[in-house]
Amino acid sequence: MTPRTTRTARTPEEGPRGDLFDPLCPTRRLLDRIGGKWTSMAVKVLAEASPDEVRFAELQRRMPGVSQKMLSVTLQALCRDGLVSRRVEGTVPPRVYYGLTDLGLSLEVPLAAVRRWAEEHMAEIDRAQQLADTVTEDT
Repeated sequence: MTPRTTRTARTPEEGPRGDLFDPLCPTRRLLDRIGGKWTSMAVKVLAEASPDEVRFAELQRRMPGVSQKMLSVTLQALCRDGLVSRRVEGTVPPRVYYGLTDLGLSLEVPLAAVRRWAEEHMAEIDRAQQLADTVTEDT
């Protein structure tokens, strides 16, 4: 087997194709971000509200277990990636609203498929983990 050659990341002009196995490929970083549970939950909540926007506090209420800091970090990354829009009303205190962009809305379909797969196969995963734990305890 020959070792993989390391390439530099493609520029936008070179097209959307990437190499998941290249540590420098932006696709890897993007998959890390969109593969997280908080991203998936935020996209789901915002997709359900679309085309309306959702305030930060409402997002946090609808995402049990997410801390204010983690939600803030998640939303900042999604905004930076162009998946979520952020609108601030100049009231005291400021009201901050979030909504999915068209690009973000296009992410809901594949994320919904992954969530559905997880829900349908979680019992099998649990059984496999229990079996693996039993085998580990026996050795």
